[in-house]
Amino acid sequence: MQKKIDLNNLDKSNWKTFKFNEIASKITETILPELSDADIYIGLEHIDGGNIHINRQGSPGDVKGAKLKCYPGDVIFGKRRAYQRKAAIVDFYGICSAHAFVLRANKKTITTELFPFFLHSDQFMHRMVDISVVGLSPTINWNDLKNQEFLLPPYEEQDRLAELLWTMNKVIEMDNIALEKLSIAKSVFLKSFFTENTNEVQLKKIGEIVTGSTPSTKNSDYWDGNIQFITPADLQEQIYIGNTERYITKKGLQATREIPPNSVMVVCIASVGKMCISTERCSTNQQINTIIPSKDIDPKYLFNTLNLFRHRIISRAANSVVPILNKGDFGLIKVPILEKSERENFVRNADKFDLSIINLKNKFSFSNNLQKSLINQIF
Repeated sequence: MQKKIDLNNLDKSNWKTFKFNEIASKITETILPELSDADIYIGLEHIDGGNIHINRQGSPGDVKGAKLKCYPGDVIFGKRRAYQRKAAIVDFYGICSAHAFVLRANKKTITTELFPFFLHSDQFMHRMVDISVVGLSPTINWNDLKNQEFLLPPYEEQDRLAELLWTMNKVIEMDNIALEKLSIAKSVFLKSFFTENTNEVQLKKIGEIVTGSTPSTKNSDYWDGNIQFITPADLQEQIYIGNTERYITKKGLQATREIPPNSVMVVCIASVGKMCISTERCSTNQQINTIIPSKDIDPKYLFNTLNLFRHRIISRAANSVVPILNKGDFGLIKVPILEKSERENFVRNADKFDLSIINLKNKFSFSNNLQKSLINQIF
């Protein structure tokens, strides 16, 4: 019978220190996308920070210039902006961005099962931030990384530690799958309210459309107040605005446009279609168009309907190199408008789904934080 692992009193007296190039090797095979027989391309945009799995992918036909080859079992680690904590396991043959390191565990030093968790430890990630070369896009040099030293458990103990972490990871993945299924179920159910005969109305006819702007940064009277100033980065993929680090004064608000609570804010430049409902008085920058709905339109109805028909927003903005949707074109987009009683029923059901989604997200967050704690107790 195996001895139970006590992470609170982990004995590290027999652990050894290794340089990083003894722990892993850097794979440097490169190829032009047009010459590759791979079907998958992974850019840093396809990797979620803090997640050891890759859940999105691109195609080699989407990119140009020399890329790195990667193989099952390798780990793609973002060498730019290490604070984003991007390190994910490859389970396919493909190519990836040259802004990443392709790392392969040295099986004599660390098991392939434990290696990705080691890369996500605070010890490793904080060190990566420290050695990044400062600039607009802080980057890690291999010559700096390869000589960094880290303490590792004996090889014979690594399987048990990896088993513990993979068991926790399985719980997280199950939560994630359940969340995806619930989100799909919400979309399918809400779409069933609409038929081919449902009346469609242009956005400009169901509320006032406001394009944000940025108050002058040279005017100190405009900034450091207590009114939220929202940029696309502050919008969360849910029905509330996120926390922002920028605030303006009442005078600053007068220099742009005030957005009242219960307005629907939609990003219309670059990350087009990202949206949320404002929960308090605020203002936005010029990358966001806001709909202040008329009194008979519930903002939750408008938000959920726009989410269901988000493709209409994205497709209208897709004709330029940088996707952009100006106020005029945005106002021409049509959305289905149900009768009032049906709109109320629509919102009630959307709220029920949202409550379940929020509860599941909270469970997912708890599991994720527990896994992080386990990783950092080990490393």
